[in-house]
Amino acid sequence: MAKLMRNVLLLAKIETTAGTDAVPTAGANAMLAGTVGAQPVTAEFADRNIVRAFFGSGGKVQVSNYSKIDFEIEMASSGAAGTPPAYGPLLQACAFSQTISASDVIYAPITTAPKTVTIYYYLDGLFHKMTKCRGNVTFELNSKGIPLLKFTFTGLFNTVTDASLPGGADYSSFNAPFAVNKVNTPTWSIHGASGALESISFDMGNQVNYRNLIGSEDVVMVDRSVSGNASFEMTSVATKEWHEIVRLGTLGALQVIHGVGAGNIIQIDAPKVQLTDPSYSDSEGVAMLGVGMDLQPNTGNDEFILTVK
Repeated sequence: MAKLMRNVLLLAKIETTAGTDAVPTAGANAMLAGTVGAQPVTAEFADRNIVRAFFGSGGKVQVSNYSKIDFEIEMASSGAAGTPPAYGPLLQACAFSQTISASDVIYAPITTAPKTVTIYYYLDGLFHKMTKCRGNVTFELNSKGIPLLKFTFTGLFNTVTDASLPGGADYSSFNAPFAVNKVNTPTWSIHGASGALESISFDMGNQVNYRNLIGSEDVVMVDRSVSGNASFEMTSVATKEWHEIVRLGTLGALQVIHGVGAGNIIQIDAPKVQLTDPSYSDSEGVAMLGVGMDLQPNTGNDEFILTVK
């Protein structure tokens, strides 16, 4: 019988011990995700460089295998100040700390010992299990669109089996997102300037490597380089000398606030942003300036701060 791509359940739970199945459940750990793409087996092969008295492939030997999965989650707050969003475990597995206070929850990048998650992916009767997952995330806010978190995870391979989708999936912790527009995205600034912003995105740039050595199989995060892109209406030089900011490599702060009302706000802060690669484009007849962004740390582990409040 054919498998239906929309008959999907995704679960994720932080592991107490990295690599040990955290056993996520539908009632407590269901992720309301979209556009799921899975590579159940990502295999690595070594060529057999043998010599024979005829042409033809010598074949390959499989030397290791792991799993990858990517998916989108709508970027929304938890609905209550001081309560982590339901996707918080995924952020922690992308090398973020989680600091909870009465008024907000702050996610800041970390360098040492990022957490891992177990991911269960059910596809219409097929059960895929990934353990020791670490990943990367991008943040996208496009005008007249839904703000998105786009995750890519690498984890240890576990044998795919037949299994029915568990019942009782609870998505109540996921709130509907606010569309990106003038009302719902009231504040943004970069290098002290604001104006008409069309789109902005950030890529944490986590370098995640699968390693299979004698006596060790691991998924490790070895580096991070946060970058981004923005497109906004071009202004006069008197308003802002964007070309000179790029030419001189000037560093400046960035802030984006999305959502309205306590419990519904997501705030992004970056202390040192260098703009790169300016280019013009046409948006409904209006001249836009597109720039790349290199987000640099100030004191360390602070180049991108996400506050949910």
